[in-house]
Amino acid sequence: MQDQIMKQEEQLIQSNAENFYEVTVADLPLSCPMPGMYLWNSHPKVYLPIEETGVAMCPYCSASYSLKQD
Repeated sequence: MQDQIMKQEEQLIQSNAENFYEVTVADLPLSCPMPGMYLWNSHPKVYLPIEETGVAMCPYCSASYSLKQD
């Protein structure tokens, strides 16, 4: 059981560790922190409107997101 928990934690991304994230359509709807990030040391989840302009910034941590075009 402990090994399984450790493997899951290894797959998580440190939240708020970067200032810029490139996301794809598969990541929509976009939220910060994103799924797959550690949540214990992060801010409340907020959804970011990125669809129209292709860019968004989190009001809590100022992380910038860019929507990668296919």
